[in-house]
Amino acid sequence: MDEETDGIQRNRQPARDIDPIDRKILGILVDDATISYAELGDRVGLSPPAAHERVKRLKRSGAIRATAAIIDPRAVKKPLLAFVHIDTRGWGKTPELMAVSEFPEVEEIHTVAGDTCMLLKVRTEDTRALEGLLARLYETPGVTSTRSYVVLSTYLERPVQPGITQEWPAPRHMATPVY
Repeated sequence: MDEETDGIQRNRQPARDIDPIDRKILGILVDDATISYAELGDRVGLSPPAAHERVKRLKRSGAIRATAAIIDPRAVKKPLLAFVHIDTRGWGKTPELMAVSEFPEVEEIHTVAGDTCMLLKVRTEDTRALEGLLARLYETPGVTSTRSYVVLSTYLERPVQPGITQEWPAPRHMATPVY
């Protein structure tokens, strides 16, 4: 009687494709989630109640996971941004390693393909705090090495964007395909 239920969405609307109006709404909300439904509707060509319904549906479907404030790192004294590559013995995602998610300096944790096992995005007050985090990582069973990349300047940092590039330009150095 036990059925496999991994593919079943619980307490959500049936999956529905995101249409162009939904993408416009999401793009506007990414820029400013505090916009009124009247303004949102006006910008996408819907009435305020219709815009509100669309946003509620996007939330129910999980397309909008949360509404959050984007904090200036300098305001909370975390100006140092670094990416930390972690190499491990065996499978990287262990409970001991995932415990670093308890530190507020750790913003993202990813398992990755390539020449490392895991990638962390961290923000700290200074290099001393980064060194403390690295020391904590080295105390974690299975961690064999780390490589840290300290960011000098950030030119683009943004949340997930709703747009999709329809056609990527071919590199100029490539010949035109014959087919």
